[in-house]
Order: sequence, then structure tokens, then C-alpha cells
Amino acid sequence: MNTTYAPLAISRERGVERVVTGQATHDGAGVKLTRVLTGDLQHRLDPFLMLDAFGTDNPGDYIGGFPDHPHRGFETVTYMIAGRMRHRDSAGHEGLLTNGGVQWMTAGRGVIHSEMPEQEDGRMEGFQLWLNLAAQDKMQPAGYRDIPSGEIPELNIPGVTTRVIAGASHGVQGAMRRERTEPLILDIHLDAQTAFEQPLPEAHNAFVYVYRGALKISGRVVDAQRMAILDNPPASDGVVLRALDAPTRALLIAGRPLHEPIMQYGPFVMNTREQLTQAVHDYQSGRLAA
Repeated sequence: MNTTYAPLAISRERGVERVVTGQATHDGAGVKLTRVLTGDLQHRLDPFLMLDAFGTDNPGDYIGGFPDHPHRGFETVTYMIAGRMRHRDSAGHEGLLTNGGVQWMTAGRGVIHSEMPEQEDGRMEGFQLWLNLAAQDKMQPAGYRDIPSGEIPELNIPGVTTRVIAGASHGVQGAMRRERTEPLILDIHLDAQTAFEQPLPEAHNAFVYVYRGALKISGRVVDAQRMAILDNPPASDGVVLRALDAPTRALLIAGRPLHEPIMQYGPFVMNTREQLTQAVHDYQSGRLAA
């Protein structure tokens, strides 16, 4: 999608509060990944709970996949850069995630699903973001949507292509919208020495994950495989991302905080300890996804 683009006058751009290096870990049946947004950042980056980045050419790092496992109380957004992953869940949904596509799953009151590679060699690369649900929405029925690459709207301007997964950018409406958390999820591709401006509501929490090249944000350099947590100065109206001397790709993610208690036990994210206990009991008794 192309649209007329006029550079915005960001009068007070956000700066970088801190730069975070992810933690190497593994999940599922031994899949190697980097946990970029960790549990200690959940309140700071509310409504986002987790961001994992994965990328490898070694099948041994991903071949085990993620066999059946439960979730309750939040949404998962999986964005594939390269590779093929099959989703199946207890609600009867099934989909194949391929290059450039997104799977958006709402766990709601409960779902049991698997994510398994449909390749035995080649590169697998992508991200999984966990987005919290408001207390009043945590027990809604589970939902699922496959978004093929061709259905993700793009903003194309000289030197920059922005894939609008959720929210809106310069009049381009993204593939998904959520009223309570208002997530903005952009995959931004910048040529060397180009810049991109994005308005952000003052109260929204925001961060940038650079996965190719390097960015300068309000004078601060953010290298590849680093997450920049953006500050929230009063009267701020956006962020300006400037690529340095190489082509750069980055995720810009922002959302309206829920300001609700966050209680997590593994794949369950609720508001109280009693709700967590009930989630575990429902899972053990086979009633989580009933």
C-alpha cells in the first residue's frame, strides 16, 4: 500500500531511557531464543508482557518446536521473518505461519496449542510478543487469526518501508486493532542514512527492538539485537528513528498501559493469586479450554 507521506514536525521527540540486552534462553522442546522483554519489565512496558526473538540457521536450535502447552489471560503475536511454523489449538484453529506473516492468538479464558516447525533445514527467524488483556477481557472465549504477509498494509516512502501490523502509521491502518490497549506494532525497514517519524500518544509505553543495522534515537545509538525503552516525557508527541551507515530494520512497539495488577505463573497471566490458582486447577482438571 502506498500513501502520500508528509514528514511530521515532532516537537518533542522521545529519548532512550535505557538500552536492554536480551537474555539467551530456551523454551518449548529446546528452542533457542533471546528473551528481550523479561518479567521485570512488565510494569514498565505495560501492556506488553514478553518479547522473544529467535533466529538461526541450525535446525537443531528449533526443530523441537513448541508442543502442546496452555495459555490464559493474554494475547500472543507471532511475526515470522523467515521459516514455516504450524499452529494448532484446542479451539479447532489451524494455520501455517510463513515468511512475513503474523499469527494473532487471543488465549482469553484458555487455550492449549502447539507451534511446530514445518521445515527440517534452512533459516527460522521471527518474534513472539505477549500482549496483556484487561481484567474484564481475560475470560473471553479464545480467538485466532492468521494474517498472511500480503494482508499486512505497508507505508512506502523514499528510503523507508513500514509494515503496519497493528495500529496506524501516517494514515495507513494496520492489520489488527485493539481498543483497550491500542497496540502499535511496526516493522520498519530503513535505507542507510534515512529517518522515520512516528507520532506516539504521551501516555503510551513504547520500545524499539533493532534486529538489523543500527539506529540513532534522540542522539543515542542503539545497535542490533538491542531493545531501547523510550522515555515518557510530558508533552512528548512521537519518536524519530534515524538509520546510520547501513540498512536497518527495527520493530517499534507501543501501547496504552492497563494499570492493573499483573500476576503471572508460566503461561497464565491474571490479576490475582486466586485467579492463578484457579487457572492451574482448570488446566490440571482438563477444564482450561472447556
